Amino acid sequence: MNTFIRWLKFNLVGAIGMVVQLAALALFNRWWAGRYLRASAAAVELTLLHNFVWHLFYTWRDRRDRSAILGRLLRFHLSNGLVSMLGNLALMRLLVHEAHMPLLVANSIAILCCSIVNFCLGNEWVFAMELQKESQVSEAERTPSKELPRICLGCLEISGKLMGMK
Repeated sequence: MNTFIRWLKFNLVGAIGMVVQLAALALFNRWWAGRYLRASAAAVELTLLHNFVWHLFYTWRDRRDRSAILGRLLRFHLSNGLVSMLGNLALMRLLVHEAHMPLLVANSIAILCCSIVNFCLGNEWVFAMELQKESQVSEAERTPSKELPRICLGCLEISGKLMGMK
């Protein structure tokens, strides 16, 4: 599967995950009134598990190895999980507490800022092809998009500027 098609699938799962995260955040925020960071963390974790399952069976199903599910889940949490959790919490603190944005608007911005970095990590590490299968893959599938590194750097630059915002 070429990178662009995989990117579209990733974004479809991400869009569904965004709905899950925003709904969970709204619910958790009611349970833990005034504790938006706790509610955000719980919503991110629920969404991480949701997205992992969909990415495993849909986005990267051609790279699935049943014996490696726990290892992939660990890599997913170490990469996408850390980016999502730290990125969401830092941006939520900045956008809600400092910029006084509405909770769900701020969370939508945080999700979008983290998504590009998460795709790169998922494609290149979490769901990377096994070495023995790489020889059977076409050159177009093996060659990562030349745009992705620039997009990832752009996202990191934007996130850095947002973090420096007062």
